[in-house]
Amino acid sequence: MTRRLFSWCLCLLLAAPFAASAQEAPDALIERVSAEILERIRSDEALKSGDPKKVSELVDAALMPHVDFRRMTALSVGRSWRNATPEQQERLMAEFRTLLIRTYSGALSMVDDQKVRMRPLRADPKDADVIVRSEVLQPRGEPVQLDYRMRKDGSGWKIYDVNVLGVWLVETYRTQFAQEVNAGGIDGLIKSLSEKNRQPPPRKS
Repeated sequence: MTRRLFSWCLCLLLAAPFAASAQEAPDALIERVSAEILERIRSDEALKSGDPKKVSELVDAALMPHVDFRRMTALSVGRSWRNATPEQQERLMAEFRTLLIRTYSGALSMVDDQKVRMRPLRADPKDADVIVRSEVLQPRGEPVQLDYRMRKDGSGWKIYDVNVLGVWLVETYRTQFAQEVNAGGIDGLIKSLSEKNRQPPPRKS
């Protein structure tokens, strides 16, 4: 159940149609788009069904400009990222992106009557790296913790990590990736990700 909740909440990241100004506060940005995200998923049957092509198009159009994906990938790979060649880094980002799309596209079908409630932002206005905290309210069951690590750059606030129920995405993948790197180096990790991405998607339950 925890894994399903983790997947569903991360689908919000994959589907986020961010179009905020650089001056918008990070918590205001998350609060504003959360309602838009949920409504967009509910009204798009192809997206809700987890259609890989639809999800990929949405990621390209709406996600990549507003997420520091290079930083997310680098943190997930860990110290080995610095030893990777530019070509290896590009391949890692491409395979990691595909992995996320495959893993979380199926979670879109879980969207129903959920709502998002923001928690107070504990940060100084001058901070350029913050954690935005929220809760997903479900029709049944306890609220689900959903937090974002965000960093401000010249183009505004960007997400580089997500936390669901106390589990950070980057930390989860760093542990998995470290095992692959220890076994086969950077090329071994790339190969492992590529093989996983070529496997048929899991059947929906």
